[in-house]
Amino acid sequence: MNSAFQVERLEYEKVLKELKKRANPKNVEGMARFGINPKNTLGISVPELRALAKRIGKNHGLALKLWNSGIHEARMLAAFIDDPLLVDGKQMDAWIKDFDSWDVCDQACCDLFDQIPLAYGKAVKWTGRKGEFEKRAGFALMAGLAWHDKDAEDEKFVQFFPFIRREASDERNFVKKAVNWALRNIGKRNKKLNRLAIETAKEIEKMDSKSARWIAKDALRELQGEAVQKRLGR
Repeated sequence: MNSAFQVERLEYEKVLKELKKRANPKNVEGMARFGINPKNTLGISVPELRALAKRIGKNHGLALKLWNSGIHEARMLAAFIDDPLLVDGKQMDAWIKDFDSWDVCDQACCDLFDQIPLAYGKAVKWTGRKGEFEKRAGFALMAGLAWHDKDAEDEKFVQFFPFIRREASDERNFVKKAVNWALRNIGKRNKKLNRLAIETAKEIEKMDSKSARWIAKDALRELQGEAVQKRLGR
């Protein structure tokens, strides 16, 4: 057996043992109340996982093994330690099919996928997916890009508005919240995008959809609010 593989296998087993040692069933109950899937969940907090990720460092091979374990926190940890330079489109598409909880979806999209050059194209494509968390991934990725890619040109985000409008009528909770999140994050980048996001929200508000009206009302409240307008220099 390859010695590098042996070391990686031992490291995987060590990390898995560490995760199981930190299991907290009471936390799982609390997480479930916030809509987090309790299946294969250990009840470890995100700060604990981030601290562990910092100790481990970037490790693509280990990240793949942790993801394939199917354990909720192991998948979160995988998103934190994976090397974005080694992640390809095939892996991105495979991982979103495994999403079964909003927090794993959001951490993978906003801590890993938004660092990958393919992210803008994937965000658009995923909004057309049927699965609730796969579709959410498209909008979570838009939100992550809007927040983290500080140097991106406005046109990269302008292209997202038609897809935000198109999916605003999706009544599923984890989709509509992500559509709203993407719209708000884009609209907080600068004055131009704020104006376009407000225009988009007003168009969405006219749709015959309870979800669309909620998305629009919530987004407009923040985007037109004093705090955002003051920060954007108006």
